[in-house]
Amino acid sequence: MRAPFQILVYLYRVNKADDLEYAVFQRADAGFWQGIAGGGEDDETPLETAMRETEEETGMSLSAGWIRLQTISSVPVTEFSGRDHWPVDLHVVPVHCFGVAVEDAVVTLSHEHTQVQWLSLKEAQERVKFDVDRVALWELDQRLQGKAIL
Repeated sequence: MRAPFQILVYLYRVNKADDLEYAVFQRADAGFWQGIAGGGEDDETPLETAMRETEEETGMSLSAGWIRLQTISSVPVTEFSGRDHWPVDLHVVPVHCFGVAVEDAVVTLSHEHTQVQWLSLKEAQERVKFDVDRVALWELDQRLQGKAIL
């Protein structure tokens, strides 16, 4: 059964020039770009969902190096099928955001995506469709750069 939350995951790596890169995925159904996204199943936690969705959409099983982000967003319940069992007074579904490191891993795209690109922060933020993606990317970059946020 579909759980009433959504996840958003950004894979990151350090390239040969020692620069951070972020993976963005083009959706097969709508053509726009985003991180890995999906919904919880049954009693999964958001992190368990993030790990499962990442494996399903990239072919990579990543059990370590996860960063839970503070970025918060929500999506109207009307965007989801299978919501019949959710409370009738539930109007928005929270989005939990994560980052995870990958090293020399090969991404095997699922049917949900047509392509993946590894981009700089600026390029990734320009490519993605939703504000939550831009904010999650920015927060992840700040954390990875070790920058204090005042």
